[in-house]
Amino acid sequence: MPNPIDLSLYLVLDAILCPTPEQMVETALEAVRGGATVVQLRAPEWKKRKQLDAALLLKKALCGTGVPLIIDDHLDIALICRADGVHVGQADLPVNEVRRLMGKNVIIGLSVGSQEEMQTVTEDVDYLGIGPVFATATKKDAGKAIGLQELKALKKQTSLPVVAIGGINASNAKETMLTGVDGIAVVSAICGAASPYEASKKLREEIKDGD
Repeated sequence: MPNPIDLSLYLVLDAILCPTPEQMVETALEAVRGGATVVQLRAPEWKKRKQLDAALLLKKALCGTGVPLIIDDHLDIALICRADGVHVGQADLPVNEVRRLMGKNVIIGLSVGSQEEMQTVTEDVDYLGIGPVFATATKKDAGKAIGLQELKALKKQTSLPVVAIGGINASNAKETMLTGVDGIAVVSAICGAASPYEASKKLREEIKDGD
């Protein structure tokens, strides 16, 4: 059985839109207050020490909220801050090694964007991040947008929980949820909003309409 996680509104923090650890914490807490269910730290633009500072602050801030902190890629940072999970891409550390080092109770997510990449899913994975669904400028190494039909097709191939990612916002959240995914992952839709709290509330409404 995979480790349980509520993927319904998955916030991926952005190091450009939230340029300091303190701003990441502020955005995360506002988003959680508005209904975000997962927070991921993804900051490839930052040096490791700054990422660690942010991870430690986030872990402390989220303590008691019931919202898990997921670290993108960096296993060392996840171990130091005792994160709830790690998310890896196809070119990152192998999932079996992440599981071996992190232990059985840590949540592990894997990025998938094609039929071929679905073959890399193993029993060590707890959830899948499928995308990019729509074109996105937030993640510079993101692949070509797969669209809603391919998202639906890939979702049908797995029994694991799936969060859709890539170019998702309040205008397309409902139609994305109607593909049968378990949640949506957003970056700029919350991090770039004037009010992360209000943006999260609006996204929750769209998610509910798409359930």
